[in-house]
Amino acid sequence: MVAKYWKKVCFIILIIACLFNVVSKLVQKTSLLSELQSSVQFISNHKIENENN
Repeated sequence: MVAKYWKKVCFIILIIACLFNVVSKLVQKTSLLSELQSSVQFISNHKIENENN
């Protein structure tokens, strides 16, 4: 009887932990626009350095 309750409690805790993990990753994800801008800036800086050398 007690084992059934523990299994249910552990299962609920597992579900909550998984949902918290997914939500925190979605909230902290950087936007695509900022990723593209930083990539363009990196490539342009790299090209300028190669032209100077």
